[in-house]
Formats: sequence, structure tokens, C-alpha cells
Amino acid sequence: MAYGPSLPDMYKRAAIYVDRLLRGAKAAVLPIEQPTRFTLVINVKTAKAIGLEIPATMLARADEVIE
Repeated sequence: MAYGPSLPDMYKRAAIYVDRLLRGAKAAVLPIEQPTRFTLVINVKTAKAIGLEIPATMLARADEVIE
């Protein structure tokens, strides 16, 4: 299982920062942003291989399930 910030969302935010820098903004005045979107990914195949059973409610809440 992995729960963390959404990588595609972070890449989009990084592109916005690069755009601002290339347009002449100073890096020191740009605000620091924290991720606002998180994803839960569950690898069922690996869980079964190590003898773990993932509850159905947890699988239903996952953003991505790898089988």
C-alpha cells in the first residue's frame, strides 16, 4: 500500500512554478505549496504473496488497485 500525494497533480503544479520563474518571478517570493490531493494505491498481488488479506472496504476506498 502507498498513500501519498498525487504525482500527476504535483507535476502540474511544478510546471506552473517553472512558468512563473521563466516569466521573471523571483524564486524567493513564490509561495511554498503543500499537496492538496492524495491517492491510495494497493497492490493486491504483493499482499497475497506475503500472506496479507486486504479488507473489501479498504479496496473500495483505494484510488488504484493493482492486481
